[in-house]
Parts: sequence; C-alpha cells; structure tokens
Amino acid sequence: MQGPLIDTLVRQGVSRRTFLKYCATLASMMALPPTAGRAMAEAMAASRRPSVIWLPFQECTGCTESITRSHSPTIEGMIFDMISLDYQETLMAAAGFQAEEALHNAMKDNFGKYLLIIDGSIPLGVDGAYSCIAGRSNLDLLKDAAKGAAAIVAMGSCASYGGIPKANPNPTGAVSVSDIIKDKPIVNIPGCPPIPVVMTGVLAHYLTFGSLPELDDKGRPKAFYGETIHDRCYRRPFYDQGKFAKTFDDEGARNGWCLFELGCKGPVTYNACATTKWNGGTSWPVESGHGCLGCSEPDFWDAGSFYKALSTPANPLKLAATATVAGAAAGVAVSFANRAKKDAAKKAHQPVTLADLEK
Repeated sequence: MQGPLIDTLVRQGVSRRTFLKYCATLASMMALPPTAGRAMAEAMAASRRPSVIWLPFQECTGCTESITRSHSPTIEGMIFDMISLDYQETLMAAAGFQAEEALHNAMKDNFGKYLLIIDGSIPLGVDGAYSCIAGRSNLDLLKDAAKGAAAIVAMGSCASYGGIPKANPNPTGAVSVSDIIKDKPIVNIPGCPPIPVVMTGVLAHYLTFGSLPELDDKGRPKAFYGETIHDRCYRRPFYDQGKFAKTFDDEGARNGWCLFELGCKGPVTYNACATTKWNGGTSWPVESGHGCLGCSEPDFWDAGSFYKALSTPANPLKLAATATVAGAAAGVAVSFANRAKKDAAKKAHQPVTLADLEK
C-alpha cells in the first residue's frame, strides 16, 4: 500500500516551501484563484500516488518524447514522486510477458481508480490489425482498459482527433478515443506533440479536485486552450501595424515582423505555446522564426497550405484610421443633434414675442 504523497516527497528532500510554490505555480497557470494553490498542496500531499496506465497506439512516440522534456516537474520526478506509472512501453523496464502482466495487475488492483492515458489514434481497418500489442488490437485494448478507468486523457492530436494517421485518405481507418469511448470522462490534450506542462496541470487538477478541469467544446482544458496563439503572440503588434514578413529571410523576418502572410495559423489555433513555450520556457516555433501549423486543431494536416496565408488581412492601420474618422464624424453629428434638441427645448419655454408673430 502506497503512503501519502507528502511522505514520498520528504524522502526525496522536497521542502514544504518548494512544494507550495510548485502548487501555486500550477494554480496560476490554470487561471485558478490564489486559494487554489494551497488547496492543491493539501489535497496532493494527503493523496496516495494514483495509478496511471499509458497505452501507446498508432503513434510516433513524439508525445512520450515531449513529456520527457518536462521541466516542472521533470519526468523522473513525476514518476517517482507524484504518480505510479504502472505501464508505459517506452519508459518501463519490463518487456514481453512481464510487461503485459504489469498491465493486467494494475488494471485489476486499481479498477475504477486509475487514470488512463492514450497516445495515438485507433485503427479500425482490417479488424484493427494495423496496430496490435501482444496479439490484441488497439481497439480491443482500449475498450478493456477503459472499463476500469476513472478518467481518460487523450494525449496528443492523434488520440484527440485522429491526427496524421486519420489524414486523407486514412488507409487504416484511424479514429480518436472519443469516437469509441462514450461513457467515461475524457480530456483531450492535442498538439503534435502536446506541451508537457499541460499534462502536469491536468494531472494536478485531477489529484486535487477529483475531476477533470473545465473543458471547451472540443474537450480541451480551457486553462491551456482558451485563447488563440494569435491572442498572446509577441509579434501581434506588428500584425496590428500591418507589418508582415514576405519571405523567411527578408528584412521583415529579421526584424521579427508578423508571419501571417507566410502561412501562420495562429489566429485560428488554440494553444498555450506563446505563454508556456517549450524546452523549459526557452522558445516556441513562432519565436524561432516559423509560423504556427495549427497542430492542436482537428484535421490540421488535411487543412494543408502551411505556407499560404489564411486570407489577406485588411491593413489594420487603415481600418483603425477609418474607424477613428467614422467615430469622430458620428460624434460631431450627435453633438449637433443634441445642440439642436437643447435649443428647441429652450425656445419652447421662452415667451412669445412680437417678432415671432411677425415671422
């Protein structure tokens, strides 16, 4: 029987101050009130490390690679201190029959309580024969594991929406987790690959409140997918000024101008890349000089045209100037109308003179 999480943290030399700071940071990133940080700390400290089962299906291992780059906490810190990762083919030492036995035991011992992470799409073609583990199709494994899961995390765009395997002509008949499982709470963490800290935040929320965070209409946590890349992009002022790079090596590109005309999909892509960034907050694609591909949106691959602008935007400066002139004109018109009303009202209360009668 596992002890409370706080005991494990103490043995690892984690101070109370560090733990509280970590929880406060998570609460802030998820746009929760200040008191939520302490609530997270109390709930997580008293909880036992939850069993997590991670099943990789039709994928490229990019999502696993991404989470190994997690810096707050590190992947080893998460595995040894926060959760009990009972099955993950890429990271576990066991293989073959021993690995499958670990999966069976974890599902049996933690039935109804474990968190199930699915990485990759599920192929339905040829009775699921395109992707199998230990002689069982991904579809069969998913249905079996989902029965005892408390909740499911669809990790990456493939598990969330079908991803690249589902792209036309979709030869394997790939589908998403939510296309198959209808009776379990599911949170989608799209991205190709997704951001590591998003997974950490969702897990911390689940440990604290016993439920998944608030989701948008596509099943994504609003705390991380509530705004577009464009909303928080540091190049946004150049967009508003009508300054766009025309090629990846022109003067505009060297000066950090907006990449919209080079195909950036930031205005229609919801994700936290611009704020959380990658590699420990070092950088992100747009900061590195490449436009957003929209990888956290459904069917992003089929949308194609990665280097073609969504549309030609009207010059923001002209729009602003037009709006200013129109507003000023409207203001003058209203001012004259109000003056006329006041004059009429004032005149209505004045006594009638001989001059008025002679008019």
